[in-house]
Amino acid sequence: METHWLSPAERHASFSTPLSPPPGSSAHTLLYFYTGVSEPGPGLPRFVAVGYLDDQLFLQYDRRTGRALPRVPWAEEVSKEDTRYWQWMTQNFRDTERTFGVALVTVPQRHNQSGGFHTFQWRVGCELRSDGSKGGYSKFGYDGRDYISLDMETLTWTAHDPAAQNAKRLWDANAARNRYFKTYLEEVCTMWLRRHLAYGNETLLRAKPPVGKVTRRAGGNGTETLLCRAHGFHPKEIDAVWTRDGEVWAQDTFRGIVAPNADGTYYTWLSVRVDPRDRRRFRCHIEHDGLRHPLDLAWEEPGGERRLLPGGGRGGERSPRKARPAQCACA
Repeated sequence: METHWLSPAERHASFSTPLSPPPGSSAHTLLYFYTGVSEPGPGLPRFVAVGYLDDQLFLQYDRRTGRALPRVPWAEEVSKEDTRYWQWMTQNFRDTERTFGVALVTVPQRHNQSGGFHTFQWRVGCELRSDGSKGGYSKFGYDGRDYISLDMETLTWTAHDPAAQNAKRLWDANAARNRYFKTYLEEVCTMWLRRHLAYGNETLLRAKPPVGKVTRRAGGNGTETLLCRAHGFHPKEIDAVWTRDGEVWAQDTFRGIVAPNADGTYYTWLSVRVDPRDRRRFRCHIEHDGLRHPLDLAWEEPGGERRLLPGGGRGGERSPRKARPAQCACA
């Protein structure tokens, strides 16, 4: 499955954009995402690195600061246990920045390209799945496309681009480094994942109920659209459906993505096209970990915003749902 590689402009313009974990039932992930560009410009540094715990940005490095810096308060606590942590991370990112500089020369040459704007990206991290198993992944991208990735089962590299065949031969031949990658991703990385969860669980594991509201707008051919918005909730997982007369209704329905707010909560929406005469038969049914009981929202006159009634939430108590990054030898 092809990775969605964010463009350098997307990555630099909005560091709050979450990076979705690889497909699967991952409970928690620790992910580092690196981006290098051949032609930096105003607002676009030559190299940027960010770290995510689940989908929360917790550290950032770029060439302007020359340092790895915490982006959330809990990340500052890590240095209390390991006073050299931020120095250690900074040196790792500086080393990777140098190898990206080499890669942005050699990889275009393998594509018979000279000059122009190019990107090189690396996505590396680990996961602790809901069934207790562990996993890791390491994938490189070039100019927005998959380039080469590590197969964790065979410990060989898969070239997704014909120009990556040379790198595959070199990297496959280095069995010791590939074994190191597996050990790092499944042992060292997951150890840091657990440590970070211990610091960040107050925000990552909190349960905040959604606020919901149903609005309507006129449509064509005598129809109208009911729009249900849910916002301000955490964690990200939410179940929201339209019902008619208490039964799930999927006809003429549309659904938005679950997207982050700046405060670490999320929002989403779903709509349904209805006959105005049937409007009051429809409800927006919402289930979430922050709710003791589901919400069933109908259209109301303006000002009818709904939040869970007092006593309906579980506060911050809920059961969880479902170190240093490896260095890149990219050239």
